[in-house]
Parts: sequence; C-alpha cells; structure tokens
Amino acid sequence: MEGRSVAARKVMVVADPTHESAGALQFALSHAVVENDTLIIFHVGNHNAWTNPFGVFFRKPNANSGSGATTSTSLAAEGGAGRVVDFLDTMKQACMAAQPKMKVVVEKAELVDGKDKAAVILAQSTAHKIDLLIVGQRRSLSNAILGSRRGSLRGLDTADYLILNSKCTCVAVQKKGQKAGYLLSSKTLKNFWLLA
Repeated sequence: MEGRSVAARKVMVVADPTHESAGALQFALSHAVVENDTLIIFHVGNHNAWTNPFGVFFRKPNANSGSGATTSTSLAAEGGAGRVVDFLDTMKQACMAAQPKMKVVVEKAELVDGKDKAAVILAQSTAHKIDLLIVGQRRSLSNAILGSRRGSLRGLDTADYLILNSKCTCVAVQKKGQKAGYLLSSKTLKNFWLLA
C-alpha cells in the first residue's frame, strides 16, 4: 500500500458543550478521520454560549504520560479551578493531540432571526464542500418510539433533519458508555451498533 495516498476529505463535527457532541468528536477521531483530512469543528449558537461554564469535556493530556493521545480523547468533566474554559479550544487541542498532522479548524456562527440551527449547519457544510458531517444525538426511549417533536424544522430533531437533507454523508452518533461503543444513524443505516 505504500505510495498510494488517500484523497484528503473535509469532515465537519457539530460542536456544543454537551456529552453528545463530545461523543461525536471522539467517534470522528477514532473512526472517521485520517491525518491528511481537514476537521472542522463547527458551533452554532449565540456569543454567550461559546464558553462552557460547567467545565471541560476532555481530560487534558497528562504531563506524566508519554503519549498525550490516550488521555486527550478521554471524556471527562474536569472543572477548571473557577475559570471558564472555551470548550471549542479544548476540543481543538484534543484533536491535535490525537491526530497531530491533521488540519483542525474551529468555526462559529450565530443564529439569525428566523434561521434554524439545522439550516445554518447545512448552509455551512455546503459552503465548505464537506464530505462527511458528524453530529451528536441524544435519544430517549420515548423519542425512539414516538419520534421527536422538538428541535428543528418539520418536527425532526437537528440530527435527523441533517441526515435527511444533507448533500454530503451525515452520521448521527450516540456514545454508549466509555467502552460500549457507538450507535450510528445515517440515510442508509439506522441504529447501527459500532463497538468502541
């Protein structure tokens, strides 16, 4: 296989200060991106929501360990001694520790009156010519049985709307415990179980 290079792709992960978003990023780093890809961490919200007052979702690399890659993608809530930490910067640092040669870009957009979060994400994924869109998804038992009635356009949650309307491949990710794996959904796969 030497001498053959894989074409670089653009992968976008929708980022929020939630465990679902952190799980989606962890999935992207462990299963979806390679070092020559460009990873775009994209957040939609208002300016006041860009920092995470509840702590950091990624454990910082341990100075005593030889490899920062093993601890950088571990999900943990680690408070910052009274300081507010920018979760997007923390996510970017985790990506750079896990894949040092990969290009990582952080982008932010604000919701404008009348615009839906999913519509903003779709517009940005089209503008950037994204090859793979990854979004974290929270699914309760009642949502799975009855369907979601909140969130995005036409009664779908944001992840479902993105899967149905994205021009690129879109994968919704649910992290199922630290070692249990991921539940993935896309246009072609519904509730596909991937072991960690």
